[in-house]
Amino acid sequence: MAPTSLSSRFQQSVTPNALRSYLAEFISTFLYVFSVVGSTMASQKMMINAAADPSSLVIIAIANAFGLSSAVYIAANISGGHVNPAVTFSMAVGGHISVPTALFYWISQMLASVMACILLRVSTVSQHVPTYTITSEMTGFGASIMEGVMTFALVYTIYAAMDPRRGPPGAIGPLAIGLVAGANVLAAGPFSGGSMNPACAFGSAVVAGRFRNQAVYWVGPLVGATVAGLVYDNVVFPSQELDSSIRGMSEAGVRV
Repeated sequence: MAPTSLSSRFQQSVTPNALRSYLAEFISTFLYVFSVVGSTMASQKMMINAAADPSSLVIIAIANAFGLSSAVYIAANISGGHVNPAVTFSMAVGGHISVPTALFYWISQMLASVMACILLRVSTVSQHVPTYTITSEMTGFGASIMEGVMTFALVYTIYAAMDPRRGPPGAIGPLAIGLVAGANVLAAGPFSGGSMNPACAFGSAVVAGRFRNQAVYWVGPLVGATVAGLVYDNVVFPSQELDSSIRGMSEAGVRV
């Protein structure tokens, strides 16, 4: 029975609608990472000491807010607009999407992030691609907690903003998601970088060839996202019937 079930789930993850969902995730994640990493590179180009300039933090926070809002909006009706492996992991743990589908989402998101960073490096004539780092005053454990708390806030907002029981999200849902991401960057940017997205951290690290403290940007977000999903689904707004249309893929997408 188990092998049959696994085979069935895998077949559902390679249908034409599923492939469209993976492409939508690739495009959205690519655009998001391009805007976030690109804004960091632009601020470093324009400012002598961008790391010490508060305006640089504001620029990056605005890029996060606008970039994520747009990325979620354009993919929401196709793939659910995850744009983040932590969001996908939370959906998989909560049973909203199958494990094979989540793995394909991850591949799309990671590949998109790497491609966006490669394009930035090539198009800017090998300008340095910045990576996420933690400040010297913090430990890896402390940075993981900070990333986890920020990702909790982000994913909880995603669950609340895109829940059909609260009415159609329209453009307000993605905007709320982007705003909380921008607020988190303003709050934690100087300490851990305010990633909240393992794909974004992974892509820049691959292209820059610098993987120091990379675990911080995986452990924290994955744990924070999982807790947020479980709290929303089982404590704050429990439902006997889970709707996968907004959690994973759209109504026109894949049933998981």
